[in-house]
Amino acid sequence: MPKGSFDGARVLALENRRATEMARLISNHGGDPTVAPAMREVPLESNTEALAFARDLAAGNVDIVIFLTGVGTRALTRVAETIMPREDFVAALRRAGIVARGPKPVAALQELGVPVTVSVPEPNTWHEVLSTLDARAEKVPLNGRRVGVQEYGVTNEALLAGLAERGARVTRVPVYAWALPEDAAPLRAAIHSLAGGEFEAILLTTSVQVTHLVRIAVEMGLQESMKSAMERLVVASIGPTTSEELRRYGIAADLEPSHPRMGILVSEAAERFAEIRRRKRSR
Repeated sequence: MPKGSFDGARVLALENRRATEMARLISNHGGDPTVAPAMREVPLESNTEALAFARDLAAGNVDIVIFLTGVGTRALTRVAETIMPREDFVAALRRAGIVARGPKPVAALQELGVPVTVSVPEPNTWHEVLSTLDARAEKVPLNGRRVGVQEYGVTNEALLAGLAERGARVTRVPVYAWALPEDAAPLRAAIHSLAGGEFEAILLTTSVQVTHLVRIAVEMGLQESMKSAMERLVVASIGPTTSEELRRYGIAADLEPSHPRMGILVSEAAERFAEIRRRKRSR
């Protein structure tokens, strides 16, 4: 048994692409997993903005590109390939200043052979994007520059506003969006069990999971009972962005992992599970 254990407790996760891996990790740490996907990745039916961005980039009309996700980086490349050879898109990226938020877009850009001008450190929130750009202003100046921001399903208004305040001329580049799963029955069943106090921990790996969890709970008329139940169980959040979304709905995260990785989230939640549960039960 790895260090730390859920000690047989029922643990809810809302993972989609890595649902099997998440269930295995929870089981390996002594938990009884329920994984109910809360979202699915949906390519935009119309890639108008992404195609326009690719044309502007190729024409030299973009100075800086900010990549927020690895999946979005690869998806944007596939979109661009519908109107130009990949090598032309890559050459255009190499002429621009490239900002990558964390290791996943860095890896995707390395696959393309595109050097990264600025890499944003953990925990990779919009705060770190702006503070890193402030610290590297001589290398990547924003004032008067044309900046494309590859989005990942939800527009980060705070990031866009922060860039604009620094004088950037910002273009949103949405590539894919998040939707509810095609079959929401497992998620609804999980919410019913969650509101009924049947879980002892919940693990959240993205803010979109929180948004969709609350959205369906509201539709079911269970938002308040679910919120009350979550005050008694161990709530583990992958990082500041997800914790911020929880706070929007009046829910506090009990822990964030030392690094925003799924495996570390599970292991550190298991390690702290007994102590957090004991503390919350004593209230």
